[in-house]
Amino acid sequence: MDISWHYWLFLLTTIFHIITSFQEKKSLIPPGEIINVDENNIHLYIKGKGEITVVLDHSLGGVEGYFLIDEIAKLTRVCICDRPGYGWSEPSGKSRCSEAIVAEWDLLLTEANIEPPYILVGDSFGSYNMRLYTHKFPDKVKGLILTDGLHEAGMLNMPLAVKAVKYLFISGFIMSIFGSLLGIIRLMGTVGLFELVKPELKQFSPQQRQWVKRSFYSHNHWITMARELINLDRSGRQLKVANNFKDLPVISIKSNSFFKPSIFTAILPLKMINKLRNKIHYYLSLLSSNYTEISASNSSHFVWIDEPEIVVKAIAKMLEFLQK
Repeated sequence: MDISWHYWLFLLTTIFHIITSFQEKKSLIPPGEIINVDENNIHLYIKGKGEITVVLDHSLGGVEGYFLIDEIAKLTRVCICDRPGYGWSEPSGKSRCSEAIVAEWDLLLTEANIEPPYILVGDSFGSYNMRLYTHKFPDKVKGLILTDGLHEAGMLNMPLAVKAVKYLFISGFIMSIFGSLLGIIRLMGTVGLFELVKPELKQFSPQQRQWVKRSFYSHNHWITMARELINLDRSGRQLKVANNFKDLPVISIKSNSFFKPSIFTAILPLKMINKLRNKIHYYLSLLSSNYTEISASNSSHFVWIDEPEIVVKAIAKMLEFLQK
């Protein structure tokens, strides 16, 4: 009899997830448009007006652009997309590495008639993709902004303990695939556990949070996260060609610490992770002779959530410089 209530709890949670997912597909309309790119439907959200377009690429597993698109749209035109497998975009059978993602981005922007010049903004893993795009299409890019970006000089040479954290995350993503299929992730989001773990989420509107949470409830989201992380070293090797942008304006936002110390991060080698992060930011500083670093002194790696105003100010600063 002890097992009985666990069984019914899982069953009810899964039924709730299936019914709610079906209702969302009918009622929750994507804010942007669905564009077919190379036989794959990708969701692109465009807002605002301006001669320069800000192109946002999310972190690994993130869809954080929804949190800031309204504020950035007050400055100029901005577009974000759900990379294949996230949000409203279909999963892709192609490799989830930077080369493939950059090719998708350029096809998407062309298909949507989003003409350059661009300011590229890459968050975490998105910094890989935006750096590689800048290398491949230098005439289209007028400025590059990285928010706690990555650099292959550090990422391909992780200490063993930090590699263990990476594999821990991969295993967590794989477990979350089953958690999302069973509806456990949706239940956690519905009862407000996301906001309990990350109280800074409360500063964003319920609609913005719902757009983001909706992606995390899908098993495709977690499968894509695992695929991108498994391919992270491959992406890093692809980035070795993207290290000399001459005098291109580059702004890099550096967090205070990769993780904020808490009960959730107590078992992690935080000092070692931060030492690696400092090495990464040193190499990022060599990307351009026109490089500026901005400190996000109250942020963890999740700058977009901890101090979103810094990201908006960096974009405003880049626009001001380019429009002189």
